[in-house]
Amino acid sequence: MQEREVVSYGVEGGIAMLELRRPDCLNAMNPALLGQLLAALERAERDEAAGAVMLTGQGRAFSAGADIGYLSRASAAEVRELARLAVAVTGRIETLGKPVLAAIHGDALGGGLEIAEACMLRLAAPQARFGHPEVKIGAVAGFGGTTRLPRLIGKGRAAEMLLTGRLIDAEEACRLGLVNRVVAADRLIAESEALLREIMAQSPLAVRLSWEAIHRGLSMSEDESARLGADYFGLVAQSEDFRIGTQAFLDKRQPEFKGR
Repeated sequence: MQEREVVSYGVEGGIAMLELRRPDCLNAMNPALLGQLLAALERAERDEAAGAVMLTGQGRAFSAGADIGYLSRASAAEVRELARLAVAVTGRIETLGKPVLAAIHGDALGGGLEIAEACMLRLAAPQARFGHPEVKIGAVAGFGGTTRLPRLIGKGRAAEMLLTGRLIDAEEACRLGLVNRVVAADRLIAESEALLREIMAQSPLAVRLSWEAIHRGLSMSEDESARLGADYFGLVAQSEDFRIGTQAFLDKRQPEFKGR
């Protein structure tokens, strides 16, 4: 019997649109959803028609996190495998080589927030809520939240969220730096597409290496990170896009990048 589709894939205007589709349980994450999400991300990576990726959720939530019903039945080994699959998903998001944006219209909690934390960018509607309530069920943010949240908002603020399980609204999430901006719900997708297209208008190689320098640099010393940036500057200087961009600047016109 064919597995039910719980992650949809489509390309619109150069953007791969990935939608979580378990609205009856607030897009809670079980092995099927995470497996399909990983496959969709790998498809987007290979898809030459997709220059960027947007993640959304169907129904009232972006994702309420791990499927508690599944966790209550699973063995400790199965729970660990679910977490490892989720870590593979978040790792793929971070290393996809294309911009990935989470458009968050509703709750992003626990594992759902951890998926969003792995994205380059996060836009939220005013009604969205964010939190790591894992401690409230005797669990740990095991999909990467203990790693990424402190890097996004700082150790102390992350500790408060992770240790209390308290939820915050979209405005506070924006103030803390957890989301890039808050936009009207009826403009969320349009604003997300506009931001991705603004990035897609730049050199794909420069965008990819800039993100890689940011991501890798966070685990390096300041000197090592600066040297990495210098190395990548030298690397892009060998590209056709660098020649196109510098000449266009001198000619006072918009560059038309080739992606090589």
